[in-house]
Amino acid sequence: MNEHRQDKDQNNKPNASFENSGHHGNLTGATTTSDTSPVQANSSQRVLIVTAVDAEKDAVLRGLGNTAAERFDVIAAGVGPASAAAGTAATLAYAVAAASTRALAQGSTAPSPSDVAQASATSDGPGPLAGAGSPAYMLVISAGIGGGFPGRADVGSLVVADAMVAADLGSQTPDGFLSVDELGFGSSIVATDAELAARLRHELQRAGLAVSGGTAVTVSTATGTAETAAELLRRVPDAAAEGMEGFGVATAAQQFGVPALELRAISNAVGPRDRDAWRIKDALDALQAASSILREVISS
Repeated sequence: MNEHRQDKDQNNKPNASFENSGHHGNLTGATTTSDTSPVQANSSQRVLIVTAVDAEKDAVLRGLGNTAAERFDVIAAGVGPASAAAGTAATLAYAVAAASTRALAQGSTAPSPSDVAQASATSDGPGPLAGAGSPAYMLVISAGIGGGFPGRADVGSLVVADAMVAADLGSQTPDGFLSVDELGFGSSIVATDAELAARLRHELQRAGLAVSGGTAVTVSTATGTAETAAELLRRVPDAAAEGMEGFGVATAAQQFGVPALELRAISNAVGPRDRDAWRIKDALDALQAASSILREVISS
């Protein structure tokens, strides 16, 4: 199938950022921020929302509305777990640095770079930077469109994940795939803020939006076959959604001691690649609607 053909249904045409590949496509100009500064005067109460591309970021901002700047910063960090982690970590680090600068200006003592480096080198728990002053953000959210596992998350619905799993982080062996957990090299799982995830799902349901829980799997290569989809379910039996950024965002947030969520709007079924069945506009509309409810949940 010609990947560069125009969409037959102009009302369902994706943003140009999505047109040329998997879930996200062209990255040109994708790494952008909202019009507000990454750190505001009331930064300890702010929420950082990380998307992959501008089309997702714009949908989130439309949902948040004119009040977005009061509580939210929204960035498009790029596609894939590495870009997502780097963009998230850079924003959080900038916020910590700004908080330290303010503390120094007020006569307090900020952590030295060597202290931070030592903490990072010796800590195996969340947040080597968690003690570097007041947290700049109360929450980090990975938000965007993605695939839904059939029977668990229908196209056009939403998933508020209970956990984010790097489903392809590990090693192939003669006996099959082994995760980094099984190999003893770390963890491929980051849990969400369970209470907030449950509350957001409840409010989305109250608003009449279809939403489910389960695990959001993060992959570096979007699934395109039934065999790969089945293998992912073998590795992660409660998988509901597939994306390419959630684990990266959550890992970066974890390093700073900040809780994380993942919100996915489902544009396609995880399985055989069928672009004619993709509903990217519907997914972006669902992401916008969910962001409106998110604003109310966070502000309450």
